[in-house]
Amino acid sequence: MREHYERLRMRAVWSWQGLRHIWTTEGSLHQWMWANIVSALLAFVLPISAGERGMLLMGGVMVLAFECLNTAIERVVDDVGEERRALAKQAKDSGSAAVAVAGTAVGLAWLCVLGGLVF
Repeated sequence: MREHYERLRMRAVWSWQGLRHIWTTEGSLHQWMWANIVSALLAFVLPISAGERGMLLMGGVMVLAFECLNTAIERVVDDVGEERRALAKQAKDSGSAAVAVAGTAVGLAWLCVLGGLVF
């Protein structure tokens, strides 16, 4: 049992280190965090269902998760080499696209929720 606890503890330590690194090096994470704060405030102020609120909050957290993955991809690509390579560019662009798609999904969810309030 102690071994499982230690593994769980170390995963939490490594996750915190990764999040702290991304927070200090990636300005885009700050932008998404502010967007999430505004989104969460609206989700709790507007008269929407618990399911809609949960969907919006979860979507925001998923954007942050994709931003973390995008940063991981960028770090690995840069670690392999700094020279310009087509596959390296594709990997970085794909990571960026994942963040954009997740952000678009949250935007669409907001449109649906707000549409439900208006119509």
